[in-house]
Amino acid sequence: MDVARAARVSRQTVSNVVNQPDRVAPDTLERVTREIVRLGFRPSRAARNLKQERAGAWGLELNTTGVGRQGNILVNFLVSLTTLSRRHDAHIVPFTAPDPEAPISAYEDLLASRLVDGFVLTDTRHGDPRPQWLRENGIPFASFGRIWDDPTHTAWVDVDGAAGIEAAVRHLAGNGFERIGFLGWPPGSAVGDDRRLGWSRATLDLGMDSAAWQATAAQDISLASAAAGPLIDRLGRGGAIVCASDVLAAGAWVVLRERGWRPGVDMGLVGFDDGDLASALGLSSVRQPLAVAADRVLELLDGKGLEAGLVIPPELVIRASSSPAGDRTN
Repeated sequence: MDVARAARVSRQTVSNVVNQPDRVAPDTLERVTREIVRLGFRPSRAARNLKQERAGAWGLELNTTGVGRQGNILVNFLVSLTTLSRRHDAHIVPFTAPDPEAPISAYEDLLASRLVDGFVLTDTRHGDPRPQWLRENGIPFASFGRIWDDPTHTAWVDVDGAAGIEAAVRHLAGNGFERIGFLGWPPGSAVGDDRRLGWSRATLDLGMDSAAWQATAAQDISLASAAAGPLIDRLGRGGAIVCASDVLAAGAWVVLRERGWRPGVDMGLVGFDDGDLASALGLSSVRQPLAVAADRVLELLDGKGLEAGLVIPPELVIRASSSPAGDRTN
């Protein structure tokens, strides 16, 4: 090996400098490091992983059903995770399950192939079979999303959806909107129910809660439009709607535009996720800190555990759809 010959040390010493520098004498460490830099040496990750009997990779299941899918938000999370994985000396292996309702066999197959050391979970939900199976089999994993049915498991990172919706409600109330409704997903979605909680909490505190100012729709713009119409009628001009997603907010936006109402002028509107759709339509939206979440998930996989799951506050991004009362004209 060129580095070993140039530094006048053994190959094992060079290996120790790369993998276990604390075992090397300071003067030797300095000499070998200098030669590594001079020669542009890059250690083989594949060889190191083979020696350590590990893949240096984490599997991530892609949801192909559309049920519970959070749209581009998980695509963006995957991009952040893949980019940041280099800092953690790992890489990400996306895969799909032939039967998303019974995905365990896909996890077993990937482990049997020795392509991954463990998994990153997304799309967590009530009744999710994956966390318990992974724990019972001693397989490392961390989750972007709470492990809703197992409070004893703490290797998860999530965005505080309730706090994000609550911030949106208070923002609209502060800007002079007198009635604030909520357009969410049908009950039973853990993420959706958490976001609805933020609306309930904020409107109750502000003295403007009303069960009639709620509606639900699946994650589809046309279905959201159908649900938003009656809600808009009940709220009237001067009201506002906070939505569980940008897709739902886009459905309400379509109805407002069809009626000739101006979002942010005749009715306030706020979405959630702050994707390209929100930016294109000028929608205020709640932005999830995906890079922060991805980095923390990778830290958990590195063994930096938590005594409790980590909930990260989101950021409210304000655009024209929730302009202050002073910016609105009759």
